[in-house]
Amino acid sequence: MPQPNDHRLFAVILGTNEIASVIGIQLVRAGHCVVLSHDPDPPVIRRKMAFHDALFTDTVQLEDLVAERVDDGVQVHQALGRAPQIMVTWLGLLDLLPVRHIDLLIDARLQKRRITPDLRRLARLTIGLGPGFSTDFNCDVAVETRPGRIGLVTDTRWTDTADGVASSLGDVGAERFVYSQFAGRWHTPVEIGTRVYKDLVLGHLSGVPVVAPRDGILRGIARDGSEVPAGVKLLEIDPRGRDAQWTGTDDRGRAIANATNAAVRLYAARRITQRNPA
Repeated sequence: MPQPNDHRLFAVILGTNEIASVIGIQLVRAGHCVVLSHDPDPPVIRRKMAFHDALFTDTVQLEDLVAERVDDGVQVHQALGRAPQIMVTWLGLLDLLPVRHIDLLIDARLQKRRITPDLRRLARLTIGLGPGFSTDFNCDVAVETRPGRIGLVTDTRWTDTADGVASSLGDVGAERFVYSQFAGRWHTPVEIGTRVYKDLVLGHLSGVPVVAPRDGILRGIARDGSEVPAGVKLLEIDPRGRDAQWTGTDDRGRAIANATNAAVRLYAARRITQRNPA
């Protein structure tokens, strides 16, 4: 028999990118009902590694889970009475707060430029991922996401700020990305997973052609028709040949998800100890 929706664990993740998606997978397996809330900045480019395209009614499956799009709070509330599942929505946090008290709120947008809000007291547990988080200022738990430093921040310092240095993929760094030079509307006919070659036109930003920076497999690209701000990633080329990956979950995403779930388990254990002191 399904649990009443007063007892189903309700998790909201800000972001529909690949990191938010793999965290959502792990939380559903742990018994949470999960909602991924879309934020347009930055745009999601690794869309075959994320639930993002479910926003556009595409059927999206990652591992053994299929995402369901929800458009209003009533649908979310009804889902809380069913088996754990993952939902994707255009609804923002202010739209989701009235549905029911949130058990777990995770900011997985990995924003590098915007001021992060104070999430504390908006949920029973709030977790901030990536730059701009401190347990003294805007979250209950902070998680570092930089390669080589992924894990819980155990003191009150701020997580590392973005240093502008891209992580390596097959010994290739920032040169595998193309960034938007200005704000505009993006159009592309090219699908993720396509083999591309240097200087091939992959799309147009407000009519200006954007070309591939190198040979490889198209690992990610902003969705056709998107409005994009200046200075964000438009596309990514995987240079690794036969080892290229553009679907499913990857090692970095799983590592961040594992650190996030470790924080959830640690906090739950502390609450149990506080309620039942020796």
